[in-house]
Amino acid sequence: MEGRFRVMLARAVATLVRCVARFITAVRPIWDGVEPRRRQRIYYANHASHGDFILIWTVLPPSLRRRVRPVAGADYWLCSPLRRWLIRDVFDGVLIDRRPEARRQDPVAIMREALAQGSSLILFPEGTRNASRGPLQPFKSGLYHLARACPEVELVPVWIANLNRVLPKGEIVPIPLICTVTFGAPLTLAPDEDKAAFLARAAAALAALDPAAPRDDEEGES
Repeated sequence: MEGRFRVMLARAVATLVRCVARFITAVRPIWDGVEPRRRQRIYYANHASHGDFILIWTVLPPSLRRRVRPVAGADYWLCSPLRRWLIRDVFDGVLIDRRPEARRQDPVAIMREALAQGSSLILFPEGTRNASRGPLQPFKSGLYHLARACPEVELVPVWIANLNRVLPKGEIVPIPLICTVTFGAPLTLAPDEDKAAFLARAAAALAALDPAAPRDDEEGES
């Protein structure tokens, strides 16, 4: 009975989180070059807020959302009982220890295991929230290793716009602003493509989805 109650409570909280996220951000998905199909994917996104994966998770259709697990930092999510319960019971997160000196498992192996179980993933290849003025920080190598190990899994770039202004770093009370989540065309690792080339191409595909990025037609007019 206790297990059933935990499941029901987690589902109720998940519904509440989605409703609150939509109320505060009026978030809308933009599927640009890709469709919301039921196939295994790695959704890799820019990272500016702890709420990033929640917004992606919120806009996915229910049939996709049930199979998608966010990859999250264990050091942040396991530091309190409430966060631990949220990431494990509500979001079914894949927890990665971001401290190399304290790791007992290879982060890529953990993600590969989740993919082997049939899950899709939400991944932030920058590794930590971007506080720089640039659109993206250098990508970690995990995305490349996953693409190489799981070539059948689509890699879908996802740009989250405005959420860093809704919930700035260090703030607790969100500021209502309209947000968008743009899904781009899937990528695959090309034969003989090395790590540096692939990560540069993946980052360029993601940055191109930024609504603030200059477009070719705009460059031609200037």
